[in-house]
Amino acid sequence: MGSKWVLVLFMFVSLQGCLSQISGCWDEERVALLQLKHFFNEPNSLQDWVEGDQHNNSDCCQWGAVSCNESTGRVIRLDLQNKRAGELREGYLNASLFSPFQQLQYLDLSNNSIAGFVENKGLDSLYNLEYLDMSHNGIGKFIFPRGLRGLKYLYLKNVSIHDGSNLLLSLVSIPSLKTLDLSYNNFSEMTTIQEYLHNFTNLEDLWLDGSSLHISLLQSIVVLTYPRELWMRICQVNGVLGSQEYLNNFTNVARLNLDGSSLHISLLQFIGAFTSLNSLSMQGCQLSGILDLQGSDWLSRLSNLEYLDLEKNMFNNSILSSLGALSSLKQLRLNDNRLKGIVDVSDSLNNLEVMDMSNNEIDKFIFRKGLKKLENLYLQNVSIHDGISSLLHSLASLPSLRMLDLSFNNFSDSTTTQDGSSLVHVDFTSLETLLMENCQLYGTSSFQDLPNLKNLKSLSMDYTSLDLGFLQMIGLMTSLEDLSLFNCGLQSTLLLEENKTELRYLRLANNLLGGYLSIHSRMNLTTLDISNNSFQGHIPKEVAEYLPSEIPKHLAEGCASLSVLVLSNNKLGGKIFSAKFNLTNLMTLQLNGNSFTGSIPDSLSKAFYLAGLYLGDNKLSGRIPSWLGNMSSLEVIIMPNNHFEGPIPLEFCQFQSLKVLNLAENNLSGNLPSCSNPLSITHVHLSKNKLQGQLKEAFFNSSSLVTLGLGYNRFDGSIPTWIGRLSELTYLILSNNNLEGEVPTQLCQLNQLRLVDLSHNNLRGYIPPCLDFTVLHNSDHEVVSPFCSEILSNCSPTINRGYPSEYQKNRIEESVEFTTKTLSYSYHGKVLTYMSGVDLSCNKLTGPIPPQVGNLTRIHTLNLSHNNLTGPIPLTFSKLEQIESLDLSYNNLNGKIPPQLVELYTLSSFNVAHNNLSGRTPERVAQFNTFSENSYEGNPLLCGPPLDKSCETTRPPSPMPGASTDKEKDSDLIDMDIFYMSFTGPLTAVLNDVLDSVQMRLQPEWKVFLDSTFFAEEVVSETIKSFLSAIQAIFQQQMEELKLPKKKSNRLERRLEKELNSFAETTKERLEESSSTVEVAQTNLSPKHPVSLKHSKIIALKERVKAEKVKYLN
Repeated sequence: MGSKWVLVLFMFVSLQGCLSQISGCWDEERVALLQLKHFFNEPNSLQDWVEGDQHNNSDCCQWGAVSCNESTGRVIRLDLQNKRAGELREGYLNASLFSPFQQLQYLDLSNNSIAGFVENKGLDSLYNLEYLDMSHNGIGKFIFPRGLRGLKYLYLKNVSIHDGSNLLLSLVSIPSLKTLDLSYNNFSEMTTIQEYLHNFTNLEDLWLDGSSLHISLLQSIVVLTYPRELWMRICQVNGVLGSQEYLNNFTNVARLNLDGSSLHISLLQFIGAFTSLNSLSMQGCQLSGILDLQGSDWLSRLSNLEYLDLEKNMFNNSILSSLGALSSLKQLRLNDNRLKGIVDVSDSLNNLEVMDMSNNEIDKFIFRKGLKKLENLYLQNVSIHDGISSLLHSLASLPSLRMLDLSFNNFSDSTTTQDGSSLVHVDFTSLETLLMENCQLYGTSSFQDLPNLKNLKSLSMDYTSLDLGFLQMIGLMTSLEDLSLFNCGLQSTLLLEENKTELRYLRLANNLLGGYLSIHSRMNLTTLDISNNSFQGHIPKEVAEYLPSEIPKHLAEGCASLSVLVLSNNKLGGKIFSAKFNLTNLMTLQLNGNSFTGSIPDSLSKAFYLAGLYLGDNKLSGRIPSWLGNMSSLEVIIMPNNHFEGPIPLEFCQFQSLKVLNLAENNLSGNLPSCSNPLSITHVHLSKNKLQGQLKEAFFNSSSLVTLGLGYNRFDGSIPTWIGRLSELTYLILSNNNLEGEVPTQLCQLNQLRLVDLSHNNLRGYIPPCLDFTVLHNSDHEVVSPFCSEILSNCSPTINRGYPSEYQKNRIEESVEFTTKTLSYSYHGKVLTYMSGVDLSCNKLTGPIPPQVGNLTRIHTLNLSHNNLTGPIPLTFSKLEQIESLDLSYNNLNGKIPPQLVELYTLSSFNVAHNNLSGRTPERVAQFNTFSENSYEGNPLLCGPPLDKSCETTRPPSPMPGASTDKEKDSDLIDMDIFYMSFTGPLTAVLNDVLDSVQMRLQPEWKVFLDSTFFAEEVVSETIKSFLSAIQAIFQQQMEELKLPKKKSNRLERRLEKELNSFAETTKERLEESSSTVEVAQTNLSPKHPVSLKHSKIIALKERVKAEKVKYLN
């Protein structure tokens, strides 16, 4: 008895141990995962792979990328794709770390920069592994261990295989393999794989996409017993098919895909041997060579073919004769080939369901009665010249036709044949979808004579001009569910009869419709788009109570199924919705471009699924309701150009899915909520409001931000340093605020920036030399930003949940305002993606223009005007090969205008006015021939056309006899033009009179001094600097006095005389100090020694300076 209790106790303890083990992952597997994490170190992945305790995160089965068996607690799946930081070099993974995972069935290691394995035999223990993906690594010479005998699915796509023979040889030990993907590798050196494939008796799918192959390698595939699918897309197949003896062995391949491959035409015989083939796709193949007569019947041998795609090739009508043998064919695609003339479709294709012959040059179609199962027919842009009547008569022989696409054709709209018979009695009752978009209908006839289309469910005739007669025909289509007549030139009113109860999707945008819109109460619309029309007046009584120019009550209260409502750009007004609003399924509401008034109604909060709210360009007022922040589905809020006031609600901090926020051009005030950091937001427009305060932390964590527009507000403080974290930022608009401090160097980290506007602020300091945005370099860098200009189609995928696919045509484009060529433009859509510019104008920036700015070779506009910039115009500006507008006016720039700028052939606006530039203006060629004197005015030392000032009268007199003219010495001295300019930069006529005589008399002596003294820079530079600084101070203090009578200006003359006197004294003292060393050195020198000569010249110069002082003071 006692022994039984011992046994029970033992079993209890054992069971308890098992249960405790099953409650979490196994310890050795958790430890192995933590060790693997050191290799898979992508910063944002595997964050929950941390060492925990028994109460916190110790169960690795709960970690991301890990799946366990619920019964045993063992790891059975590891999803480790893209878990290694992309900037790291390829590394070797320790395979022994996988040894503990003995029940692992699925392992994905793709995209991890793995160069190979250390302890490769560690994979031998993975006996249960069935799926292994190592694609997009650099394993190169990897040899598979023999322990993976249970592997069924192996993916080695783009692994840089160096030795295909050894790789395939190592795979021989895996007989269970069903799928093998060797795509995007190079097998060009291998001419046979037959000896390696004989063991693959279970292989069903072989993928060789994107590989370079020899045609003889394909011949060796015949040893594969059960290949069902062979994928060879985008391959380069070299060689010409030789022996055909083996061609009868391909009896099992069911699917062959050669899309985009380069093939010799003899390979078509190879394809003809796949007698079991039911699917063949050869889209866009580049066939070379000439097919002999013996091989021309390759297609007719594929009697089991059900799917045939020969799209975008060069096949002509001769291929049609082979189609008669394909009695099993269900889908045929011959679009974009060279079919011409009359096309007679064989009636032996009695199983054909889908046919596409679009984009050929076909004059006439003949459809036989044998095509009884044809349901979908695509005839886009087929250049039919036989008229629509003959085509429709021919199509009447297709009793199962459900979808017909005749878009992009030019038809005669004559609805009677040559014998006068009408189409009105032709049976088209099976047709459900008709597409006639972008068609041209010529001639005159009545649309009432068209065939019976009473069962038509979907009709789209976008961009096809229609008349009122066609609208009357719509009244007969009682089964319509989708109707799209976008931009069809429709006029007058539209009457939708009561019988349109099935209508779900109605799109009448971009027409000339107006007056009354009849929407019967029995309709169950889900999408209504009547934007860009002229609807006005009142809503008919049959629809709802009379509400002049307002949204009908029935529409807001009765259409509970409506998910998309687009009434943009009409003449609607009044309140938006009443309190009885019942559109609870609404996902998109577009009311922009009307005259709605009042506030946003609280009843709209019932639309729990609302993803897109477009209320811009109305007359709405009041505060933005706080309940908007509780609508978790909102992705787009676009409400610019209204009269909203008050602060941005703090509840906006709750947005998690918001992508676009546009509240520009309102009267919003207060600070930005510092908690507003939606991670997914891409575009923010808050310009032209009354927002204030510092930017602090708003949007600091919005790493997906592409557009940040905060211009024309009252923000102050400095530009925050966190802006460098917005790695996707492309458009930064902070103009017309009260921002101060320096231009942050963190902007240099934003390589995607294309538009930067910091103008009209109080920024100080230097322009950062690192402001060198990569995206604006002339390189192979793709100028495609993550910015999406078409909000509905790209930015907000969930907004389209209520739209049919065709609705992608109605889009709201992103827009950014930027000033160029002195005018402010609104750039939007694709134009915005090409625009680029930097505007730092109207600040207090100082220092030189960094030459690195010249590296922005793709920039279109650069404005640095109205600052305190100094130094020359960088020569590197000649590299701005796409520049259209360059404004450097109202600065203190000096030196000459680089003549190389005339090579900027795209330049259409150029302004360097009001600087201290000197020398000749650029040559009047190319674009520079169009610039007027306004581009150069305010530079007294500039000469040449278009200025009235001749360069001959502004040259300084020649040096006095004895002055040095040594060119070698001149090259190291101060530019005299710059020196002279410094005297006259801001002077008015009064000061010019004072200085002209002094300057003309001093010029030769200064030239002698600067040319003759070997210590010129050391002695003169500091003295000149102090003198010019003093003069500049006088000018700035006395500018107002210059506007007063002569008596006041005399005081300024006296002050100037005092400074000149002080300057002469200082110069004399410095010269005496500096020359003392020369006097000592030349004591024992000959009078003709160079040092003695220099000493003599210095003494003479001192006397001249003294004489000038006396002359000036007298």
